[in-house]
Amino acid sequence: MYIPKQFKIDDENIIYDIIKEYGFATLFSQHNGEPYATHLPLMLNKSDNALYGHFARPNEQWKDAENQQVLVVFQGPHCYISPSWYETMKAVPTWNYVSIHLYGKMEIIEDGKVILDSLNALVNKYESPDSPYNLDAVEPSFIEGMSKGIVAFRIKITKIEAKAKLSQNQPVERQELIIKNLENTSKQDNLQVASLMRKNLGK
Repeated sequence: MYIPKQFKIDDENIIYDIIKEYGFATLFSQHNGEPYATHLPLMLNKSDNALYGHFARPNEQWKDAENQQVLVVFQGPHCYISPSWYETMKAVPTWNYVSIHLYGKMEIIEDGKVILDSLNALVNKYESPDSPYNLDAVEPSFIEGMSKGIVAFRIKITKIEAKAKLSQNQPVERQELIIKNLENTSKQDNLQVASLMRKNLGK
């Protein structure tokens, strides 16, 4: 990923927070000699320095992705930036966004306990705290049957690239104008980008 110096995220805690918040990722590998992508939720295990997830078994990407160097993209908030918000019309439109690229080697998981633990972690993350649903309460034979329809995997992370393009290359006064206009909308991505820009400015 092309990352100008001012847009690079070096802080691991910030990177991990973004992955946690925007966990629905795109996984790229070579399949049948061509680039191939699957969209799926992934869980980060920091102690293992690995991502965990699973394919639907009929999705044949898993058949040749094992031992490949794969790319995972986590896309954070993003939005259009209009030059009409600036103090001058001598400008062009741009796009602000946050994106994390993780590279690693994929391993297929056969261990039933590891698979169940990763499924539990996924359910516990996305179910609301007051939800009555709990994977542990589901009949084991049902879970076992459903598990046959998936292929679980682990991606050992070898490289991380992280970028937050948040108008850091613009004067502070212009950044403040952008924030003001982004906050004057109801779009969630706009508001999230504005919030990140405020943090950059220490406000």
